[in-house]
Amino acid sequence: MSTTLIILTFAPPLLILAYIIRADKFPEPIDAVVKVFCLGIGITFFAGILNSLVIPEGTNRAYLAGVTEESLKYLVLLFYVKKQAYFDEAMDGIVYGVLVSLGFATLENYQYVIRFIEHGQEIAILRAFSAIPLHAMCGVIMGFYFGMANFYHVGQNYIKALLVPMCVHAAYNFIAGYSFYLTTIFILILFFQVKNLHATFVALQQKKFIEEETKL
Repeated sequence: MSTTLIILTFAPPLLILAYIIRADKFPEPIDAVVKVFCLGIGITFFAGILNSLVIPEGTNRAYLAGVTEESLKYLVLLFYVKKQAYFDEAMDGIVYGVLVSLGFATLENYQYVIRFIEHGQEIAILRAFSAIPLHAMCGVIMGFYFGMANFYHVGQNYIKALLVPMCVHAAYNFIAGYSFYLTTIFILILFFQVKNLHATFVALQQKKFIEEETKL
């Protein structure tokens, strides 16, 4: 791979991840960040196996990847992140949701680029504005509802943390199979919705930050 292709492949998910981490007023431990990102990479292999079983080659069932992939990300939050001491505020749901999602997306992006290396640059650019943001936004959605469920005990949010990103991802895959323009519109609409979810937790953190500063 050329230097340009390496940058196009790995920079988009890492830049989005850097933004989410920097927006967190109470930063997460670096070892936790690395571990959860690596877990996102690891579940890519299980997703490949599951997808090969539920989406046979030559079929138009790509939307089912939304079910398998988001389920695996959710399991990381539920059975690993939730049990860690550093998972101690609602924003952490978003941070770790995006971490696992972009760990997954980073390896998946590399796999696509290598598989179609003759069109690697075009694929990397296209995915930088479509599939990569989609994974990140699903991570925000999952993390938002997961954080709400864990720290504010709002009913049914653990279920929403799984089902909403699953449906969003499935809808994206379905639309992407038919129209580039509709896919672009879908991504833009989703972006503004997800931005509002993230802003909700940013505001809560700001309030907490001011309260802690006042006590000093």
